Amino acid sequence: MSEQELEQRRKRTKLVLSNVYNLPAVSQVMMEVSNMLDNPTTNTAKLGDMIGKDQGLATKILSIANSPLYGLPRKVTTIDFAILIIGYQDIKNIVIALSMIESFKNKTDKYLDQKEFWLHSILTGNASKRIAEDLGFRIGSEVFVSGLLHDLGIPVLHKFFHTEFMEIVDEVNETGKSFHEVEIEKLGYDHQTIGRFLAEKWNLPMQHCSTIENHHNPSKAEENQVMASVVHLADYMTQVLEIGNFYWDNNYVLDESIIDTLKFGSREKLDEFVSGYKELFQQEIDNSLI
Repeated sequence: MSEQELEQRRKRTKLVLSNVYNLPAVSQVMMEVSNMLDNPTTNTAKLGDMIGKDQGLATKILSIANSPLYGLPRKVTTIDFAILIIGYQDIKNIVIALSMIESFKNKTDKYLDQKEFWLHSILTGNASKRIAEDLGFRIGSEVFVSGLLHDLGIPVLHKFFHTEFMEIVDEVNETGKSFHEVEIEKLGYDHQTIGRFLAEKWNLPMQHCSTIENHHNPSKAEENQVMASVVHLADYMTQVLEIGNFYWDNNYVLDESIIDTLKFGSREKLDEFVSGYKELFQQEIDNSLI
């Protein structure tokens, strides 16, 4: 493909995305929840009642709160208790992340199973939080959001570039090319860059934008390489352990820069660390409410 053809594809993709930006972003309940969380006088009961009006949101919050990887010390059965034990700021982060995923959700078809995508996203988010904590990095709630949203570009492609999405999947299956390579051929950008476009439009902090754009190659992240490296490792682990993995990540290549960034010391130590999570990953999938 010539540089001119590539640039034409990029212009067309940007034009479509510019219209995506203008869509209603979140449900009314999610908007009101976000506003309530910004108000210091909001009490837990009122907030819980508002979240309870959106059953899908409430179920997802309870699923996160009861995740073996999220690591809360006791079972959480009510939204009020989830708010108390997780805290307002982390609840707000969770609501924002869930809002973004929900906004770009499309109907399940043979090319994208929404439940499978959600399980991969939530597993990567919860695993990112747990990995950061286990390695001694104090970025748990922030890295959870980046992990949950790391593949945001994929549902955006499925919903707003559906013809190209089908062509990408079919060509990868027929030729054995990588998704990254075919995404660039069809759209001029890959799902990482498209995810970043949307994250920036939602005014997410730069560390999230950078992680979303570089979750396959964290050594290139210009903001918080530790966060990008943790999400990369969590994403890689879903493939290696074959639990909560997603087909868009087939033949996932580890960016070995994370061995130094996350202070493992050697590839052997990293591999040992990964294998120790197998049971937790399986518990995560078994306990999922979605």
